[in-house]
Amino acid sequence: MNPDLAASGAVARRWVRRTGDRVAEALPRPLDPVQSIKLKLAILMLCSGGVAFGFFRFKIGWLPPRTTITAVVIALVTSQFLAHGITRPLREMTAAAKRMAHGDYTRRVRASSRDEVGQLAVAFNQMAADLAAADQQRRDLIANVSHELRTPITALHAVLENLVDGVSEPDPTTLSTALAQTERLSLLVSELLDLSSIEAGAFPLDREDFPIAPLLAEVVAEAEVMTAALGRGVRFHTDVSPGAARMYADRARLHQVLLNLLDNAARHGPTGGEVRVAARAAPGEVVIDVQDEGPGIPPAERATVFDRFTRGGRTVGGGTGLGLAISRWVVDLHGGTIAVADPGSRIRVVLPNP
Repeated sequence: MNPDLAASGAVARRWVRRTGDRVAEALPRPLDPVQSIKLKLAILMLCSGGVAFGFFRFKIGWLPPRTTITAVVIALVTSQFLAHGITRPLREMTAAAKRMAHGDYTRRVRASSRDEVGQLAVAFNQMAADLAAADQQRRDLIANVSHELRTPITALHAVLENLVDGVSEPDPTTLSTALAQTERLSLLVSELLDLSSIEAGAFPLDREDFPIAPLLAEVVAEAEVMTAALGRGVRFHTDVSPGAARMYADRARLHQVLLNLLDNAARHGPTGGEVRVAARAAPGEVVIDVQDEGPGIPPAERATVFDRFTRGGRTVGGGTGLGLAISRWVVDLHGGTIAVADPGSRIRVVLPNP
């Protein structure tokens, strides 16, 4: 068969299907003006029964009037009785949707049938659960952001008020305290903007091929400065295998991920402890482990440690609670995985490396 003719035939068939779909959508539906599905079912029964009786009348020529009327009445009563159970999930969904409009996502629809209405009820219940979870996350986010912003603002307000009232002198210690709170505010706003960009899909990756060892050296140098400011005296040890290993990823975003992990390890490890960073390049992937000498994350909390504003139970010196959430998003964008590995004090990042 001629390939050009076959291709033309396939194009023609697709055009006919699209044209038929558009014509079907443009045609009016006869029962659309009827506002009750039960009434629609009754009309359907009458029309189908009328056509059937007309056919028998034409073929046989005899139609008992009393039998006909009785059959029609029984069909109508039966259809209305059965339609009540069919339309009940639809009425429940209507009532639940009206309550959702006022912020109530707790109502569910009984989904006992296996037909299209039952499938719709299942999908409706899933939608209600998703909306309830999204609304709870929104409330939690507002509460957490308000709390995180209030803490440094309150501290900064107190420092500035003491300076204005003459209680404190503008010495280096007081000014460094104000600067630290300002930097905390700046970090929180920056991470919130990053998280918003990631969730909105406006977080493009600029992938490139680069050696792993220099990246780890830069991240460790920056982490040492950060931990020195905290006065924790944490030591960092890096290990890259093989030494000349390279990877293909967004270098800047990976730098952000590793810095978040080192900062998290330094904060949750013991003072004067050691944080080990190990990178291993294998065929098709790169595995990076960051481990501290702390007690580790309990198994029950490992699934939620990457959620927003989760700080491992710390209320002081635990960061903003957004670093690990951003790290998970960046790793996901790379098509990799990030998780807590045994013994609980190790975070493992696995990235594809074509």
